[in-house]
Amino acid sequence: MQALILGSSSPFRAELLTKLGLSFTTASPDIDETALENELAEQLVLRLSEEKAKKIAETYPNALIIASDQVALLDNKILGKPGNHENAVRQLSAASGKTVQFLTGLALFNSQTGQMQSLVDDFKVSFKELSLPQINFYLQQEQPYQCAGSFKSEGFGISLFSKLAGNDPNSLIGLPLIELISLLENEGVDVLQSNS
Repeated sequence: MQALILGSSSPFRAELLTKLGLSFTTASPDIDETALENELAEQLVLRLSEEKAKKIAETYPNALIIASDQVALLDNKILGKPGNHENAVRQLSAASGKTVQFLTGLALFNSQTGQMQSLVDDFKVSFKELSLPQINFYLQQEQPYQCAGSFKSEGFGISLFSKLAGNDPNSLIGLPLIELISLLENEGVDVLQSNS
């Protein structure tokens, strides 16, 4: 089997990929993640996933490279990582009682054959009506200042939601595993068999 590379520095994505029981190496792609003029969110995450995979391929010419990118949308505007408490309060206050859409781009690039498979997975999170004291309490507990949307769904963030809707809850954390398993199968990697 070719080497499997996760093109991400996210510990959350690495933890997700570990669930599949495959051995892999992580490598961090250094690319410009700025959106192009008039680029839709769906186009952005797809392009960045593919660019990250190709960047990693420069270092790993005979590998299967997994790359991913995610944006959160509220009222069709991209929510960035808040970076600090004040911005996180603003984001969660705006999301209160509303639905946030997460678009996760996924790319699997075979750097030996040049075959690129990519897609966008869509997941929606509906928020409860949240009071300012509730928002502040949550943020003090979890401090999700490096997470788009200002929460960690895999942690205490679940307390903020009224409903989750999508095919794969792993997508919300940043790596749609159900889709990834299909892409790997197209490359001859069956996670339900020993690939060693």
